[in-house]
Amino acid sequence: MTDTDTLSIAKRREAVLAELSDAASPPPQLVAVTKTQPDEAIDEILATGQRVFGENRVQEAEARWAGRRSAYPDLELHLIGPLQTNKAELAVRLFDVIETLDRPKLADALAKAMDKVGRALPVLIQVNTGEEPQKAGVIPSELKQLLQYARDKGLDVQGLMCIPPVDEPAGPHFALLAKLAKEAGLPILSMGMSSDYVTAAHFGSTHVRVGSALFGPRDYP
Repeated sequence: MTDTDTLSIAKRREAVLAELSDAASPPPQLVAVTKTQPDEAIDEILATGQRVFGENRVQEAEARWAGRRSAYPDLELHLIGPLQTNKAELAVRLFDVIETLDRPKLADALAKAMDKVGRALPVLIQVNTGEEPQKAGVIPSELKQLLQYARDKGLDVQGLMCIPPVDEPAGPHFALLAKLAKEAGLPILSMGMSSDYVTAAHFGSTHVRVGSALFGPRDYP
């Protein structure tokens, strides 16, 4: 895509959906990443019919979406950022999918929160495919152990998520995640962002997390 900063959100979304449809059949689900977006942008993308959204921070998501739930009962909110154990209950109350399970302690907190709240949410395990020390996610060699631990806790683990290293081609990381998911019998693959969602679709992604390609470049403070 080119000149995304001059296009409306509706036009950008239309272009992204067309690229995904060309890349895979069925195409991956588009998860619109709305972190730091103003209310006008949220209203504009809701008007296109987009209902699946990804948020990085629990409290920011609560401020943005809690008041919109009644107007849009078909909203589906995905937590795609790291989750602290002390925010597990709030996350379970607000989100519909948790994509970032990455350690046993968080599995404990989520299982306890889901039991308390009475919501059994789908969970994805975040895999650190590049084994980057600064990045969240379980390393591939420890995935099987965490998956079994989470299942023993009663969590409904449905898939895997990854964020490839920014300085490496994404394809090999997507191939690795797809291989790991197949070995584990997990149907959901959350992989692909604004710079590589087409590549992710070619590698079997079921969900792509797209922000700037929909909303235009973000101004960082």
